[in-house]
Amino acid sequence: MSIYSEKHNASFTGSLGLKLGEGEVSDRRLRLLAALEQTGSISGAARNIGMTYKAAWDAIDAINNLADRPLVATRHGGSRGGGAELTEDGRQLLSAWRRLDGLQRELLALFERERITGQLDLIRKINVKTSARNHLAGKVKTITRGPVNSEVVVALNGGDELVAVITSHSVEGMNLTEGSDVHSLIKSSFVILGDAASRTSARNHLCGTVERIETGAINSEVVVALSGGARITAVVTNESVASLGLREGGKSCAQIKASHVILGVDA
Repeated sequence: MSIYSEKHNASFTGSLGLKLGEGEVSDRRLRLLAALEQTGSISGAARNIGMTYKAAWDAIDAINNLADRPLVATRHGGSRGGGAELTEDGRQLLSAWRRLDGLQRELLALFERERITGQLDLIRKINVKTSARNHLAGKVKTITRGPVNSEVVVALNGGDELVAVITSHSVEGMNLTEGSDVHSLIKSSFVILGDAASRTSARNHLCGTVERIETGAINSEVVVALSGGARITAVVTNESVASLGLREGGKSCAQIKASHVILGVDA
């Protein structure tokens, strides 16, 4: 059972917030939004739901990337560890989730009365996990077909465009047409950073603002917020961060080869 929101291109399953024994249908991202509304900070919301600060940022990036419009507006490095607030779309989505949560409780009570709770395992939501750090939602804008490979231009939520080159067999197998909803997956190690003037053989050249930099012992994770609202994450060496002069609030461009973009569709 699901309730679909056309406005947000999202759906809630009837198993929302459900925990059976040791198994759990995760609603952590929705609870993160609720905690964010309450605390007004990334660090405070993360503490409230037992999530690490970095995981909370990652979740918010994913939420904003997959929504038609950003659900969370962020300000890096506030006095409480990074300020953030829900947008109007985010508040509406959270309100819908809370209403559904109440209906779900009534439904589960009915299941208990009818003694059919043992069947709930059959309606768990399947969560697809991937090693690709970047997961961007969009729609197919154009398809240029070739005998072996095809070029697919994806209009990302927010207006930016991404070009992917995949096999023509894959285009047929996924039944891709103009207007199809599609997911673009890109490993962070495949993203090359540079300035607006730098050019490589990479087909995609997406510019934006460095939102944050997480520095490690050898490499750094750099998140670039594109003009349309999507986020691109790159992993580069600390030496590259220094030589490129990357800093939070500065400009940077993500360069991605079309062959490094993996496309997927909902089953």
